[in-house]
Amino acid sequence: MGTEVAAEAIAMEIDGDGEDEDRCVVEQVELTVPKTDDPTIPVLTFRMWVLGLGACIVLSFVNQFFWYRTMPLSISGISAQIAVVPLGHLMARILPTSKYLEGTRWEFSLNPGPFNVKEHVLITIFANSGAGSVYATHILSAIKLYYKRALPFLPAFLVMITTQVLGFGWAGLFRKHLVEPGEMWWPSNLVQVSLFSALHEKEKRTRGGTTRTQFFLVVLVASFAYYVLPGYLFTMLTSISWVCWLGPRSILVNQLGSGLHGLGIGAVGIDWATISSYLGSPLASPLFATVNVAIGFVLIMYVASPIWYWLDIYKAKTFPIFSSKLFMSNGLDYNVLSIIDKKFELDHDVYAKTGPIHMSTFFAMTYGLGFATLSATIVHVLLFNGSDLWKQTRGAFKRNKKMDIHTKIMKKNYREVPMLWFLVILVLNIGLIMFISVHYNATVQLPWWGVLLACAIAVFFTPLIGVIAATTNQAPGLNIITEYVIGYIYPERPVANMCFKVYGYISMTQALTFISDFKLGHYMKIPPRSMFMAQVVGTLVAVVVYTATAWWLMADIPHLCDTSLLPPDSQWTCPMDRVFFDASVIWGLVGPRRMFGDLGEYSKVNWFFLGGAVAPLMVWSATKAFPSQTWIPKIHIPVLVGATAMMPPATAVNFTSWIVVAVVFGHFVYKYRREWWKKYNYVLSGGLDAGTAFMTILLFLALQRRDDIGLNWLGNGSDHDTCPFASCPTAKGVVVDGCPVL
Repeated sequence: MGTEVAAEAIAMEIDGDGEDEDRCVVEQVELTVPKTDDPTIPVLTFRMWVLGLGACIVLSFVNQFFWYRTMPLSISGISAQIAVVPLGHLMARILPTSKYLEGTRWEFSLNPGPFNVKEHVLITIFANSGAGSVYATHILSAIKLYYKRALPFLPAFLVMITTQVLGFGWAGLFRKHLVEPGEMWWPSNLVQVSLFSALHEKEKRTRGGTTRTQFFLVVLVASFAYYVLPGYLFTMLTSISWVCWLGPRSILVNQLGSGLHGLGIGAVGIDWATISSYLGSPLASPLFATVNVAIGFVLIMYVASPIWYWLDIYKAKTFPIFSSKLFMSNGLDYNVLSIIDKKFELDHDVYAKTGPIHMSTFFAMTYGLGFATLSATIVHVLLFNGSDLWKQTRGAFKRNKKMDIHTKIMKKNYREVPMLWFLVILVLNIGLIMFISVHYNATVQLPWWGVLLACAIAVFFTPLIGVIAATTNQAPGLNIITEYVIGYIYPERPVANMCFKVYGYISMTQALTFISDFKLGHYMKIPPRSMFMAQVVGTLVAVVVYTATAWWLMADIPHLCDTSLLPPDSQWTCPMDRVFFDASVIWGLVGPRRMFGDLGEYSKVNWFFLGGAVAPLMVWSATKAFPSQTWIPKIHIPVLVGATAMMPPATAVNFTSWIVVAVVFGHFVYKYRREWWKKYNYVLSGGLDAGTAFMTILLFLALQRRDDIGLNWLGNGSDHDTCPFASCPTAKGVVVDGCPVL
């Protein structure tokens, strides 16, 4: 009762400025996020530490375990967010309530009272640290599994940990711009806010209806039970490519219909893992972002890609219509290891004899789109958000600046994290990276000046990408700029290229993850210093577990990632690692000059830079010329052009399924069933995540651990698709195993 009175008092005090002024600028936030707070609620409790660290360790292990799988399901923090609730209440009932060190500043109790929402949020922050993958694991996989080179554990671990921690520095520098303004609303956080409300509010069930908690449990159980079908019994549900049934032996029909290896026309996945695996939950995507992704996907996949392929641009018909592999001029797979010398650099003589590396035309086009996304992001943010960023920068040094209701509450009740904390972590981390580059240069290949250049790129792009991610729930993939820069400046060194990309781009991505979590704490009114502590500790624990798990799997699983030696139905095919490895060959070993420069055949792809820069300018000009047309500003070029940034490894069926669900809930349900959407939309997303994750783990532990308990029938094909010729070339005279000769 006391908690409710305190919360009401704070809410009334904050609301004193006027109801309209305290309305959130984003309607979804206004409908979802509570405007009350009780700063007396205990946060750093014993049970928070036990459950938080436990969730971080378990999710880190499980996610790294699934990293190498053909369908690399990423289990989100939502699973732990749900699972810890009964454990938290159980600990609140059975732990002793005695106080220790009573009367001192260190006084504490193992059981300070009922399990509360704030300690639950911190547990979820720990879980999010475990749920977010350590991208630098790709470097380990590429060196040990694809390049077949020795890699000492210590430098590998140091690269892993510095990658993750470097993001704290950029997060600290830009948190005021990307957390405090109400316009920076980070849509995906509303899923977890809604779940916290569902799990902690005492909601009365209306007659004939269900509470959010009841609804969540129903969805969780239904999702858990259903996933046994696409996850084990009937895997064809992951990609129902029915168009291929019209011409099962026709290469053209297979190319058009395959959701996994072709254009995916009509392909759909009745499987939540397929729907949400690469683009995130479609239920958390704003409609304008969904529309931009849909338009971009259609234009790229169904207009540009077929035109490029059937016009035989860059000898497209010699290679598959959709593939991330590297090929020789005759359409056969390229033997990358043959062109590497003893110094782990490019062997010029062998490369000249073997011939240049070729890509599928779609793969080449995705790099061009990456170029366009880079220039479009810079121009778009400068034109549409430049003045706001400048005002926020000046406003950060002013007092009495206008704040939204949630920022007012946080400023009133809690102390901020000093900027000095972030700067100390940043300086120490950069110093450690410099030590790695000098002392382990034979392993990482990256010189000291490369470290500073990577940091400069991260500082430049963090606020630009942050604005887009905070407003659209989509973060354009700009890893290409790091690969391009170091590839030209320091070519023919694949490990240097990979390390530069990780420090320059992935540290920025990690920073945005930290900032997103800060925003979640902002919405849930968590003391910022407690949030900072949970993020730091959770990140360090997660890195240790991810590294140890990856090291163990690479030693324990025979032929991990090697599709030439694995059984045809093996799940250990590592699709994400394959794309990362191929990128290191293109940008690092061979170098952009031999691929996209004056020595390469893909030089015309550089024109995408110009196209990406001009497109936002055209949209901006149209908004000025036709101010009454409110739909024009919603054309978001970076999201539209970068729509297919995850392809590959994402496939067509991931996009088609995601778009359908996102439109249904983001438009029709939101427009015609607003009250239902407000109450259940994000709860539905969380229930589907949790149920799918729990069943996936159960299936793996019980039936799929050694790939020895399977079902062989039509609905469980080796690639879960019924389009066996989708990857075949269509050029005359090209001979590929398993494909008809044309």
